Amino acid sequence: MKKYFIQNSPFIVPTTDGKLIEEHHGLAATNNPEISIAHMIAPPQWSEPFQTPTFDEYTYIIKGKKQFIIDGEIVLLSEGQSIKIEKNTRVQYSNPFEEPCEYLAICKPAFSIEKVNRED
Repeated sequence: MKKYFIQNSPFIVPTTDGKLIEEHHGLAATNNPEISIAHMIAPPQWSEPFQTPTFDEYTYIIKGKKQFIIDGEIVLLSEGQSIKIEKNTRVQYSNPFEEPCEYLAICKPAFSIEKVNRED
């Protein structure tokens, strides 16, 4: 029995906002509740509603820039930077810029729509 798994077919999360979400590991891709790892591309002028997730989220910016509003503070990340946002923190993610933002998102425990607590 192999002690590793190579992911060649990530789960493409259906979206309606133009954002690409490729979950490589997590609940949808590998039925793993411990962690999720997703490759994402947020188009220019994209944003999500505020949310207060019950998981820690790590973001690493591959290309472009991403804006975070964390407990009312605006934080901008650029290529090569990363951030950890602790669970139970109110946050909004967006790309108000003219270029797409490519990044990795890691959630621990794994992302689920029930744990993200998005505001209407």
